[in-house]
Amino acid sequence: MQETPKQESLFTAIADMQRRKILALLKQGEMSVAEIKANFEFSGATLSHHLKILKQAELVRVRRQGQQRIYTLNLSVAEELMLLMNQLLRKRESNE
Repeated sequence: MQETPKQESLFTAIADMQRRKILALLKQGEMSVAEIKANFEFSGATLSHHLKILKQAELVRVRRQGQQRIYTLNLSVAEELMLLMNQLLRKRESNE
């Protein structure tokens, strides 16, 4: 099975533990950058980098509310990722 660029982007996004933690936080509901940052000890620049990768993979959506940026989990892409993982595991199990 050949990976598409979108699939590669998704796997890159979830490869990092901090990005997975951000996704877990957003599972609870939308959050501002400041609210997300309150859960981590790394710099704002590092958080911005992680959010950019998640946004490029389309795992999160962002909207402006005044001067704030509000992030939400993109459930349709998260579900797509879960289906992809399921397919990969199913193929592996059938090869064993």
